[in-house]
Amino acid sequence: MSEYIEIAHELTADPDVMRFRTNLRLGENEVEVYDSIVALEEGSPVAQALAMIDGIVALRIEGQELLVTRDPLVEWYYIAADISAALKEFFL
Repeated sequence: MSEYIEIAHELTADPDVMRFRTNLRLGENEVEVYDSIVALEEGSPVAQALAMIDGIVALRIEGQELLVTRDPLVEWYYIAADISAALKEFFL
């Protein structure tokens, strides 16, 4: 794809969950829920692209949003940067 992607993120009430919003639709299904790395690796193309990121332990994809649950031992700074890079590479 040659579309331009915008990505914004924000913490939720749970310090181990962050919401990412994009201007592009991320999945073909209404809602995708992955509760493990194995599930991510076997999931949709976007889920597979994010499965390689250290620190992600669960993921929910809905429309233009990701809800990411992290391993508390991994800083959000690294995860957010890797998610942005993976999504840009996936869509560009």
